[in-house]
Amino acid sequence: MSHDWAALPEIRALDRRREFIRIPPEQDVPVTPRVKRLIDTAAFRRLSHISQLGLVALVYPAANHTRFEHSLGVYRLALIYLRQLAEDPRFTAAISPRDAESLMVAALLHDLGHWPFCHPIEDIKLADVPRHEAFARTYLEQSELADLLRRDWNLEPADLHGLLAEKRPDARSRLLRSILSGPIDIDKMDYLARDSLHAGVPYGRNFDQQRLVGSLCLNAAGDSLAITDKGKTAAEMMVFARYVMFSEVYWHHAVRSATAMLQRAFYLQREHLDCDSLFRLRESAMIERMRTASFTESGPGELLDGLFGDRRRLYKRLAQYSLFQEPDIYQRLARRPYPWLVAAAERFAAVVAGESRQPIAPHEVLFDAPPAKREVEFQVDVLFAKERCYRAFGDVSPVVQTLALRQFDDYVKRVRLFVHPRIADTCRGLGDLAPLVHRALDELPETPDATLTYGSPR
Repeated sequence: MSHDWAALPEIRALDRRREFIRIPPEQDVPVTPRVKRLIDTAAFRRLSHISQLGLVALVYPAANHTRFEHSLGVYRLALIYLRQLAEDPRFTAAISPRDAESLMVAALLHDLGHWPFCHPIEDIKLADVPRHEAFARTYLEQSELADLLRRDWNLEPADLHGLLAEKRPDARSRLLRSILSGPIDIDKMDYLARDSLHAGVPYGRNFDQQRLVGSLCLNAAGDSLAITDKGKTAAEMMVFARYVMFSEVYWHHAVRSATAMLQRAFYLQREHLDCDSLFRLRESAMIERMRTASFTESGPGELLDGLFGDRRRLYKRLAQYSLFQEPDIYQRLARRPYPWLVAAAERFAAVVAGESRQPIAPHEVLFDAPPAKREVEFQVDVLFAKERCYRAFGDVSPVVQTLALRQFDDYVKRVRLFVHPRIADTCRGLGDLAPLVHRALDELPETPDATLTYGSPR
């Protein structure tokens, strides 16, 4: 390790173990004075009041860890990655100690713009809802945090935001970005293991982190992370861990029921909400604000009460359709604009009401479908040192070819039909629902945007 890299106090602190914060599972996060000052800002402290997995805790009750804890874990991994890569002459030639400091801070603050239930709300892509990247910028530019970035780290908030928001196209920034957000990034490596630990399942921890970190190197172009062939099996295990965590935790059918309920409630009441102030609240305060705003509306009120009231009352899964089992229905509903998806659910409610001769409210039927944005494909190069060549991981790994390159989303994300428990038995009594779904969809415009204003309620 060069003298300059060895002088970085945060990397030295990994082994000194003097000042640290303990997080699960028995991990010591080194805290230097300048890191502690960042952690103690109001902008960062708010992350301790935002759960990492939100509605997942309704199914896995111990999964109530926070974005604060996760951010510390990602920062710790940034130090570990840097210490490993500092032994690579190509990396130290490309990345200066100041770049390394930028990466440390970006790792610590990467979730700064997130609000409670951020991903479910962002997934429905409503035009009048801000992106969390815009929120991150407002926090970075606040005087307290901005002053610390300039004084302690010699960093401009705009430059740090550019790194976080992928707005810097040069090779050096691409390399740093691949550490923050790429196939084997520090974010994914932390959340898979941490979410698995708190959910009480083994799936996200079944890969060898140390072996994978020890195999890190640069690709042939020097603008992205790669791995040596010694890390191939560990990387394959990480791919499988990600697949199973999506299948069994993030897209568990009951978790998706809760997600669909929250999305519809927010969609129905958002005109009565000030998103800018709402998204700056702590999680408990945001829930209270939304429930207060829904007192005069039966739809959002009933949905939110089922999620956050005295008794959990999730909608029942009536049917689910995968690309491989029911391709016709799947393709008609997957990745459609959310207002169109709401219209489809309302039409299905009307069809079922006619068939059953029982009144059904529009909000009592929900279609949950894969969002337009797909998960990042697992594309990384593997260095075969003895042969002095790189090969694409997908070319040398059947695991990656199957689970990461052949559209990961289509395997784990299904279209699901959820209904209020009150009408579940009535709907089941109608037999095969697929013809009724097709009938409802046939009554909607084939082009989703044809009669609906994207981002506006019907």
